[in-house]
Amino acid sequence: MADLKDWKIGFIGLGLMGKPMARNLQKAGATLVINNRSQGVINELEREGMTAAANPAEVARNSEVVILMLSDTAAVETVIQGENGVLGGLDEGKVVIDMSTTKVPVTRALAKAIRDQGSEYIDAPVSGGTVGAEGGTLTIMAGGSVTAIECAMPIFEVLGAKTTHIGDVGAGQVAKTANQMIVGLNIGAVAEALTLARKAGVDPALVRQALGGGFADSRVLELHGLRMVEETFQPGARATVQLKDMNQALELADMLKTDLPATRLNRDLYDKLIEDGHGDLDHSALIKAINTDS
Repeated sequence: MADLKDWKIGFIGLGLMGKPMARNLQKAGATLVINNRSQGVINELEREGMTAAANPAEVARNSEVVILMLSDTAAVETVIQGENGVLGGLDEGKVVIDMSTTKVPVTRALAKAIRDQGSEYIDAPVSGGTVGAEGGTLTIMAGGSVTAIECAMPIFEVLGAKTTHIGDVGAGQVAKTANQMIVGLNIGAVAEALTLARKAGVDPALVRQALGGGFADSRVLELHGLRMVEETFQPGARATVQLKDMNQALELADMLKTDLPATRLNRDLYDKLIEDGHGDLDHSALIKAINTDS
């Protein structure tokens, strides 16, 4: 693990992913200045030695690097450009890293605003869920200048097992969009396959076991397939977030005049799942939209 002693890192967004990520940075020696919409997690992390800031601008003033791990694009825009936002407290020579999953055009516009103030901007969305966040084994997809990425690498080495510099700002978000499409469609495929097995009178747990190690094997079959078999849907990534990501993929495809028919069908299934009141469950609960007996 990289040594972050003497690093002053701001962290905004301390939810399912952000809280364990902030803890890992502190364990590596960094001094953490934190801000979050809800106060409970702030109180918890203050007791662990982190310093609370009143708003994002104060985080930026008291940090060398500011990391965002927020729920959606609107939240990222507000935290950066809103009243008492990051831009209001940013000096030259700092780095802002958005590790949320944010729309590509907005990412590029925010990067310009940050760069115009003399600081660097990186979009570095992640894959790996809460398991990866807690274990420091996230997959990080980064977009930004070579200089900015080199500066941020010690942070990425603490938070993730693999970091790929994809290109300039926005490239990380394009890669994350591709990731979320594959995850969503794979969850749908596993859900349909296990539902078919159950309907045919075959134990889906044994079907999942049999498929392990073959061409149908995947991380989704391993982790989410088990959740489907056991019907345990404590959220690692909420269904509402997966829906948001599928919608972002379709919006980007529309901008690029590209049709994504399977993604559109998958998005509609997540719509149904949420309409049925299951939006706060893990995205593997998609099986409930397919197996209506569950």
